Amino acid sequence: MTDDRPTQTMTLRGVRGFGRLWSASTVSAFGSFVTTFAVPFIVVDALDGDAVDVGLVNAARWVPYLVFGLLAGVMVDRMRRRPVLVATDLLSAVALGAIPALSMTGHLGVGWLVVLMAVFGLCTLVGDAAFQSFVPRVVPTTLLGSAHARLDQSDAVAQVSGPALAGGLVRLLGAPLTVLVDAVSYLASAILLATVKVDEPAVERRSNARLRSIGTEIREGVRWVYRHPTLRPLALSTHAWFACSAVAGAVMVPFAYRTLHLSAGTLGLALSVAGLGALVGASVAVRLGRRFGAGRVIVVARFGTGIAWGLMALSPVAMHEGPAAGGWGGGPAWVVFALGQLLLGLCMGAENTNELAYRQTATPDALQGRMNATMRSINRAMIVVAAPLGGLLGDAAGYGAALVVAGGALVVATAVTVGSRLWGARLGDASTSTADGL
Repeated sequence: MTDDRPTQTMTLRGVRGFGRLWSASTVSAFGSFVTTFAVPFIVVDALDGDAVDVGLVNAARWVPYLVFGLLAGVMVDRMRRRPVLVATDLLSAVALGAIPALSMTGHLGVGWLVVLMAVFGLCTLVGDAAFQSFVPRVVPTTLLGSAHARLDQSDAVAQVSGPALAGGLVRLLGAPLTVLVDAVSYLASAILLATVKVDEPAVERRSNARLRSIGTEIREGVRWVYRHPTLRPLALSTHAWFACSAVAGAVMVPFAYRTLHLSAGTLGLALSVAGLGALVGASVAVRLGRRFGAGRVIVVARFGTGIAWGLMALSPVAMHEGPAAGGWGGGPAWVVFALGQLLLGLCMGAENTNELAYRQTATPDALQGRMNATMRSINRAMIVVAAPLGGLLGDAAGYGAALVVAGGALVVATAVTVGSRLWGARLGDASTSTADGL
């Protein structure tokens, strides 16, 4: 396994297979940011939907995590992970490609969009569990922090360019056809991953007498996460982050489009500022984790995320008279909104590297798939519940009010973790951490 390889002088450049793994992740991330931008515009603009419709479409993408999430972890731990990654990328390309096809034939509606997002979500569920469990098989444990920093930097670059490009493509081609970019990116990712050279352990062939029940394996993964002294507070805090993010995500585009009167292009530029922040945050994440500890970086970043949503909610205060003030869709309000996006990106970039590296170094290979799927399935279940509620809250109380609620709730939930083991967690102690009862 990767832990047995000499790493005293090894760098990521010398890790076989990481270059193609990194390239596949980068290509897919670029397309995903295009889709993340374009799909709400399909609902709001092309289909004339409201915040509730946006919330339903967002939730549909994550419903498979609620239904199949824990089962996916067992499957990933029982299979070679590279073939799973290739298959889910190909199926994702088909699901996304169906959106512009239906649009061009005049059959696209919110109902079809919900179905296709659910199919895409199922592929994402299995693919993400396999990817996060595949990285430790390619990269030695001592380089996982640096590997995730590189992956996050690529995500940040995609976040910078993806929304800006998506904004231009939406204006030029329309939102449905823009999604085709992501479909192509998944095809490219599948080809790259298929050529990654890695020595995956052979799948253990078990007789029926030795084959443990799926329920037993699911319970092992759940116990590992929620009995672990550090992973438990990390998981609970992350669940709160996803619930609050779902509320904010359901109202973000309607808030920018209808309250701030931003165009697709200016909204894309604002989201690109978040990408710049994420690039900076990911670039310093490893150094911050080494100096202050991964736990402190995660906790402080989540405080900052809540503040960022509150700052965005204040952006209408900067608006002049009339919806087209400033001549470019919002004027000074765009600056305040973009500053909130910048802070949001900084926090997410610094946090994600430390969180993923800690989770993976704290968990043995045999439990990687179930650990990742357990946390991700509950995280996405938070989206399924909170996204429609966020849309209802936004339509009833105002989009800015919903952002304030999301930010305030995250700050309160994060404050609870300051007194937990998470606050003092460092990557160096992860390998010796154990879960009670395991």
